[in-house]
Amino acid sequence: MIPLRQYIGLFSGLMVILLILSGCAGWGKRLETPRITLSNFNVQEIKIFESVFTIEMRVFNTNDTPMEIKGLNCDLELNGKRLATGVANIKINIPSYETALIPMTLYSSVLDVVRVLRGLAKTEKLEYKLTGRLRLGEGTMPSTIPFKSIGELPLQEFVVPNAS
Repeated sequence: MIPLRQYIGLFSGLMVILLILSGCAGWGKRLETPRITLSNFNVQEIKIFESVFTIEMRVFNTNDTPMEIKGLNCDLELNGKRLATGVANIKINIPSYETALIPMTLYSSVLDVVRVLRGLAKTEKLEYKLTGRLRLGEGTMPSTIPFKSIGELPLQEFVVPNAS
Protein backbone atom coordinates (compact mmCIF):
# COMPACT_ATOMS: atom_id res chain seq x y z
CA MET A 1 0.00 0.00 0.00
CA ILE A 2 1.35 3.44 -1.01
CA PRO A 3 1.41 6.03 1.78
CA LEU A 4 -0.63 9.21 1.38
CA ARG A 5 2.55 11.30 1.32
CA GLN A 6 3.71 9.59 -1.87
CA TYR A 7 0.31 10.22 -3.54
CA ILE A 8 0.56 13.90 -2.65
CA GLY A 9 4.14 14.03 -3.96
CA LEU A 10 3.16 12.29 -7.21
CA PHE A 11 0.13 14.59 -7.65
CA SER A 12 2.24 17.69 -6.96
CA GLY A 13 4.86 16.55 -9.49
CA LEU A 14 2.21 16.00 -12.17
CA MET A 15 0.72 19.45 -11.51
CA VAL A 16 4.16 21.09 -11.88
CA ILE A 17 4.70 19.28 -15.21
CA LEU A 18 1.27 20.36 -16.47
CA LEU A 19 1.92 23.97 -15.46
CA ILE A 20 5.26 23.95 -17.29
CA LEU A 21 3.69 22.43 -20.39
CA SER A 22 0.82 24.90 -20.38
CA GLY A 23 3.37 27.70 -20.77
CA CYS A 24 4.69 26.20 -24.03
CA ALA A 25 3.61 27.69 -27.35
CA GLY A 26 2.16 24.34 -28.38
CA TRP A 27 -0.48 24.55 -25.68
CA GLY A 28 -1.58 28.06 -26.63
CA LYS A 29 -4.41 29.01 -28.93
CA ARG A 30 -4.90 26.93 -32.04
CA LEU A 31 -4.86 28.87 -35.29
CA GLU A 32 -8.00 29.04 -37.38
CA THR A 33 -7.73 27.99 -41.01
CA PRO A 34 -7.00 31.11 -43.05
CA ARG A 35 -9.31 32.07 -45.88
CA ILE A 36 -7.55 31.73 -49.25
CA THR A 37 -8.69 32.98 -52.63
CA LEU A 38 -7.19 32.67 -56.09
CA SER A 39 -6.09 36.20 -56.97
CA ASN A 40 -4.30 35.73 -60.30
CA PHE A 41 -3.63 32.98 -62.85
CA ASN A 42 -1.16 33.14 -65.76
CA VAL A 43 0.15 30.67 -68.32
CA GLN A 44 3.92 30.99 -68.06
CA GLU A 45 5.12 28.34 -70.49
CA ILE A 46 3.80 25.42 -72.53
CA LYS A 47 6.31 22.75 -73.51
CA ILE A 48 5.87 19.44 -75.27
CA PHE A 49 5.34 17.44 -72.07
CA GLU A 50 4.76 20.06 -69.40
CA SER A 51 2.90 23.30 -68.82
CA VAL A 52 3.92 25.90 -66.26
CA PHE A 53 1.46 28.30 -64.61
CA THR A 54 1.91 31.06 -62.06
CA ILE A 55 -0.78 31.90 -59.57
CA GLU A 56 -1.18 34.33 -56.73
CA MET A 57 -3.20 33.42 -53.68
CA ARG A 58 -4.55 35.96 -51.23
CA VAL A 59 -4.24 34.61 -47.69
CA PHE A 60 -6.47 36.16 -45.02
CA ASN A 61 -5.15 35.70 -41.49
CA THR A 62 -8.33 35.73 -39.41
CA ASN A 63 -6.46 34.99 -36.18
CA ASP A 64 -5.57 37.43 -33.42
CA THR A 65 -1.93 36.31 -33.62
CA PRO A 66 0.53 36.63 -36.52
CA MET A 67 0.83 33.67 -38.87
CA GLU A 68 4.30 32.65 -40.00
CA ILE A 69 4.17 30.58 -43.21
CA LYS A 70 7.31 28.75 -44.24
CA GLY A 71 5.99 26.68 -47.12
CA LEU A 72 2.93 25.35 -48.90
CA ASN A 73 1.72 22.89 -51.46
CA CYS A 74 -1.44 22.99 -53.55
CA ASP A 75 -3.44 21.40 -56.35
CA LEU A 76 -5.60 23.32 -58.81
CA GLU A 77 -8.71 21.85 -60.43
CA LEU A 78 -10.74 23.48 -63.19
CA ASN A 79 -14.31 22.26 -63.70
CA GLY A 80 -13.64 19.20 -61.55
CA LYS A 81 -10.52 18.08 -63.44
CA ARG A 82 -7.04 18.24 -61.94
CA LEU A 83 -4.97 20.79 -63.82
CA ALA A 84 -1.74 21.49 -61.92
CA THR A 85 0.18 21.05 -58.70
CA GLY A 86 2.99 22.93 -57.00
CA VAL A 87 5.08 23.49 -53.89
CA ALA A 88 6.68 26.67 -52.56
CA ASN A 89 9.42 27.23 -50.02
CA ILE A 90 8.53 30.70 -48.78
CA LYS A 91 9.02 32.73 -45.66
CA ILE A 92 6.19 35.15 -44.99
CA ASN A 93 4.72 36.57 -41.81
CA ILE A 94 1.10 37.74 -41.99
CA PRO A 95 0.12 40.01 -39.07
CA SER A 96 -3.14 39.33 -37.27
CA TYR A 97 -6.23 40.33 -39.23
CA GLU A 98 -4.16 41.16 -42.32
CA THR A 99 -3.74 39.64 -45.79
CA ALA A 100 -0.83 38.78 -48.05
CA LEU A 101 -0.38 37.74 -51.66
CA ILE A 102 1.63 34.55 -52.11
CA PRO A 103 3.01 33.81 -55.59
CA MET A 104 3.42 30.19 -56.62
CA THR A 105 4.45 28.18 -59.66
CA LEU A 106 2.29 25.19 -60.64
CA TYR A 107 3.20 22.41 -63.04
CA SER A 108 0.98 20.26 -65.21
CA SER A 109 1.29 17.63 -67.90
CA VAL A 110 0.09 18.65 -71.35
CA LEU A 111 -2.41 15.77 -71.17
CA ASP A 112 -4.04 17.32 -68.11
CA VAL A 113 -4.26 20.69 -69.90
CA VAL A 114 -5.88 19.07 -72.97
CA ARG A 115 -8.36 17.20 -70.76
CA VAL A 116 -9.39 20.46 -69.06
CA LEU A 117 -9.61 22.41 -72.34
CA ARG A 118 -11.85 19.76 -73.94
CA GLY A 119 -14.30 20.14 -71.07
CA LEU A 120 -14.45 23.94 -71.47
CA ALA A 121 -16.34 23.67 -74.77
CA LYS A 122 -19.34 22.21 -72.90
CA THR A 123 -19.71 24.88 -70.23
CA GLU A 124 -20.24 28.62 -69.81
CA LYS A 125 -18.45 29.01 -66.50
CA LEU A 126 -15.05 28.13 -65.16
CA GLU A 127 -15.12 26.61 -61.67
CA TYR A 128 -11.86 26.29 -59.79
CA LYS A 129 -10.90 24.45 -56.64
CA LEU A 130 -7.59 25.14 -54.94
CA THR A 131 -6.64 22.69 -52.18
CA GLY A 132 -3.45 22.29 -50.22
CA ARG A 133 -1.58 22.65 -46.96
CA LEU A 134 0.20 25.58 -45.34
CA ARG A 135 3.35 24.69 -43.38
CA LEU A 136 3.65 27.02 -40.37
CA GLY A 137 6.64 28.29 -38.42
CA GLU A 138 8.28 26.65 -35.43
CA GLY A 139 6.26 26.19 -32.24
CA THR A 140 2.87 26.67 -33.91
CA MET A 141 0.07 24.22 -33.31
CA PRO A 142 -0.88 22.70 -35.62
CA SER A 143 2.29 22.73 -37.75
CA THR A 144 0.28 22.38 -40.98
CA ILE A 145 -3.14 23.72 -41.90
CA PRO A 146 -5.16 22.29 -44.79
CA PHE A 147 -7.04 24.75 -46.98
CA LYS A 148 -9.62 24.72 -49.75
CA SER A 149 -10.79 27.56 -51.94
CA ILE A 150 -13.64 27.27 -54.44
CA GLY A 151 -14.67 29.91 -56.95
CA GLU A 152 -16.32 30.52 -60.27
CA LEU A 153 -15.49 32.73 -63.23
CA PRO A 154 -17.57 33.33 -66.38
CA LEU A 155 -15.78 32.06 -69.49
CA GLN A 156 -16.58 35.32 -71.30
CA GLU A 157 -13.80 36.90 -69.21
CA PHE A 158 -11.27 34.77 -71.10
CA VAL A 159 -12.66 35.09 -74.62
CA VAL A 160 -11.23 37.81 -76.86
CA PRO A 161 -14.08 39.61 -78.68
CA ASN A 162 -14.10 39.53 -82.50
CA ALA A 163 -12.77 42.69 -84.13
CA SER A 164 -15.51 44.00 -86.41
